[in-house]
Amino acid sequence: MASKPPYGASQGIATPSGEELSDAQVMLRVKAGDDSAFDYLVQKYRRPMLSFMFRMAHNAAAAEDLAQEVFLRVYRSRGSYEASAKFTTWLYRIATNLAVNHARDRRHERPEKMVSLDEPDENSGVTLDVADSARTAEETIMRRERMAAIRRRVQALPERQRMAVLLHKYQQMDYRQIAEVLKLSESAIKSLLFRAYETLRGQLQEFV
Repeated sequence: MASKPPYGASQGIATPSGEELSDAQVMLRVKAGDDSAFDYLVQKYRRPMLSFMFRMAHNAAAAEDLAQEVFLRVYRSRGSYEASAKFTTWLYRIATNLAVNHARDRRHERPEKMVSLDEPDENSGVTLDVADSARTAEETIMRRERMAAIRRRVQALPERQRMAVLLHKYQQMDYRQIAEVLKLSESAIKSLLFRAYETLRGQLQEFV
């Protein structure tokens, strides 16, 4: 079993001509034995992975453990990696399998109470649950209630619908990518998302 490589900060990876490598090309470097390339991928995807796992596990410690396990599995599987699909598709397929297994194993446990369930936005650095100074107290309370209601309703969706919504809404994946991650057809993904969003719309009428 491969030991865990260091997770130090890395600079962006580029060719000698200065052209930036795709994630799949970076992963091929990992496959060839370049641990600094692996550090780069961990740094790039750690926060999105933590956010994804937190939405699945609703427990900060479990999310941290699951995210680390995802990257360990990526590293251990480096020898068999083939760049036949987007790196994110491969990454989230590993993450989805882990998250689903964890959810099934912990189905009867109560979720941990947290003040905020959202990671800060990667571009703005703003956490969605943090009050906007331009909002009134009432608007801030309504926003928090709406977000909490959305989380509860998403969590209550059937497993495949929930996974499709998390990948589509929070990980910004298109139908084709979600289909590859969940190993379903694009039409099946469209159907899952349609049913999920129709359910959520009906349940969240008071917040619309």
